[in-house]
Amino acid sequence: MKESGRKQGTMSPCAACKLLRRRCTRDCVFAPYFPADEPQKFGSVHKVFGASNVNKMLQELPEHQRSDAVSSMVYEANARVRDPVYGCVGAISSLQQQVDVLQTQLALAQAEVVHMRMRKFTTPSSDQHNHHQQQQHSVPPEPSNSSSENLYHSSRLLSSQTKSLFGMDMVVDQANMGQSLWSY
Repeated sequence: MKESGRKQGTMSPCAACKLLRRRCTRDCVFAPYFPADEPQKFGSVHKVFGASNVNKMLQELPEHQRSDAVSSMVYEANARVRDPVYGCVGAISSLQQQVDVLQTQLALAQAEVVHMRMRKFTTPSSDQHNHHQQQQHSVPPEPSNSSSENLYHSSRLLSSQTKSLFGMDMVVDQANMGQSLWSY
């Protein structure tokens, strides 16, 4: 008869008790959140927060909030292990910078669409003849793709800024960005 990692009369220690080399009791505060088959989960939390601090935090919380607290501690601990200086704040900052750059690119694209629509509606068929005559007597018309070129150059500038922002290893390790911070 198996019951959450505990075998017939004997108790299989949870990951926390196993790492701390102590006897795991029935009322162990760590057992429900750090199962024996996930030792890396408690390992990173212990390394960053310390077992006594984790114990205190869990004891102070109502039981229905402990699971969320453990998930948060695991996430922060894994982020701190990967980036000891910034932790999850570095990942959040990097993502916020990416959002800002993408919002700027979107605004430029939307402005380009408005510009193209305005150009389309400002030259109705009746005014085309007058417009054509004015063009013959004035400076040659601006090429139709100049605004597209401006958007292209703006996007390239933003792209180069993005590369310089996100190329810094101190902000976020981009190679590990795809990996989940919830598990180690």
